[in-house]
Amino acid sequence: MSTATIETLQEKVLDGYAVNRQEALELYQYSSLNDLGAVANALRLQIKGDKIATYLIDRNINYTNVCVTYCKFCAFYREDGDKEGYVNEAEKIIHKVTEAKEKGCTQILIQGGHHPSLTLDWYLNMISKVKTAHSDVTFHSFSPPELIHFSGLFKMPVIEILKKFKEAGMDSMPGGGAEILSDRVRKEIAPLKATTSEWLGVMRDVHSLGMRSTATMMFGHVETIEERIEHIFLIRELQEETGGFLGFIPWLYQPGNESLGLKSASGQEYLKTLALSRIILNRVLPNLQASWVTPGKKIGQLGLMYGANDLGSIMLEENVVAATGLRYLMSVDEMRRLIKEMGYEPHQRDTFYNLVN
Repeated sequence: MSTATIETLQEKVLDGYAVNRQEALELYQYSSLNDLGAVANALRLQIKGDKIATYLIDRNINYTNVCVTYCKFCAFYREDGDKEGYVNEAEKIIHKVTEAKEKGCTQILIQGGHHPSLTLDWYLNMISKVKTAHSDVTFHSFSPPELIHFSGLFKMPVIEILKKFKEAGMDSMPGGGAEILSDRVRKEIAPLKATTSEWLGVMRDVHSLGMRSTATMMFGHVETIEERIEHIFLIRELQEETGGFLGFIPWLYQPGNESLGLKSASGQEYLKTLALSRIILNRVLPNLQASWVTPGKKIGQLGLMYGANDLGSIMLEENVVAATGLRYLMSVDEMRRLIKEMGYEPHQRDTFYNLVN
């Protein structure tokens, strides 16, 4: 493709044109990193219209690490009966939330492995007890693959389980377990996890009940660029249908202590994919989060110049990525400094992107 042709396409995007899959691929293949970043940054300024960049204070709490899905990229799970396996009961989770609130936490993300024997009553009791104890904290928890697992375990439709979870106190759902929304990829890296259509179907059910969710993409492993782009378009199309996604969070696969054992993608590839995400989703999903945990703080910070308007959470606790051997810590002061260094005003937000301060 000629330079003039790709420049014309970039100009059309800046004028509000919604690219198709082939055009998105051409932008990725033929645009330089800086040019694609400039387009994404201009779109971010167009749609957000301010110099604010946001962050979240939350705690990621895992109720169990026991899992029967055995994903090849996961270093966190333990098999049922393993001496390192655990289940955190409601009382311990409540204590963790109490600690987090003292540090300004507004959201708890509670997820776990696909435990083979925890009952529906166990989950409803846990949700109810935690939400009763901390009604002012958003219960942003579970994931589509967990709901598919629950549906098979409890012999109930996903929508009925979600109704019970919502009544017990669940507020919203993270986008976990999306990995790459391609069944070819999923069969290779997580053959026992929810399929593409199942993941999308759970999110459709979540949105139909008036709950909101986020969407994620874990990339930089066995997927092709075309599959990566397809993933983003599937998110765009469901958002056009339901309007239920709050934001999009692409993050890099992190090798270490897991069986996939690949080399992760580069920081440049991360930034280029982040920028392309802004271009594809901009008209329907305005919040794009830069990840700092797997690519590192400097690359995450640079994401604010490649289309992102949010730098994610300081994460008072995180165990899944940490199980690979990668463990980063972030303070509120450091988060605010990273944002200021990129020329933006740092503001804490809540789950729904309302400013807290």
